[in-house]
Amino acid sequence: MILAAAALLSSAPGHAQGYDIRPWPPGKSARAWVGTDLQGQTWQLADLRGKAVLINFWASWCAPCLAEMPSLQSLPKAYGSDKLVVLAVNFKESGTVVQRYVQRNSLTLPVLLDPLGTMARTWGVSVFPTTVLVASDGRVVGVVRGEFDWAGPQAAKLLAPLMQPLDPVSQQGARR
Repeated sequence: MILAAAALLSSAPGHAQGYDIRPWPPGKSARAWVGTDLQGQTWQLADLRGKAVLINFWASWCAPCLAEMPSLQSLPKAYGSDKLVVLAVNFKESGTVVQRYVQRNSLTLPVLLDPLGTMARTWGVSVFPTTVLVASDGRVVGVVRGEFDWAGPQAAKLLAPLMQPLDPVSQQGARR
């Protein structure tokens, strides 16, 4: 799994359609991320261990964000919500604006609010949309910056290694 993800992410960044894919910098830690969705549910990466997680930073004023949202929304159904979770983190908009967008577009993904941009800063987000890729073992693997077709073949190649089952031996080692 690690080799497949590393091969895809270490290749030259993709720029063909207004996006680039970058590996997570070696040695850069990822915080135990916590966010709250529109229903008040708290989300923590540790609670999602065993599932691949995409953390998508977006805003309703961002045309590329809105263009990629339907393909992001289709992912949990396509891959199974037991294997993949997509969290849509709204950047610096009011709950009212975000709720209106969610209702108007029948968005079913968990939508978290980042009213001060704190989560975006924590993850180093400066381009919208940006999607952080987290493997099922909890490791942050990479970042996709810009509009990406999450229903396309390149997305399938990117997602498959993230959803590899956890190795029982490494799970035991992690608990010690």
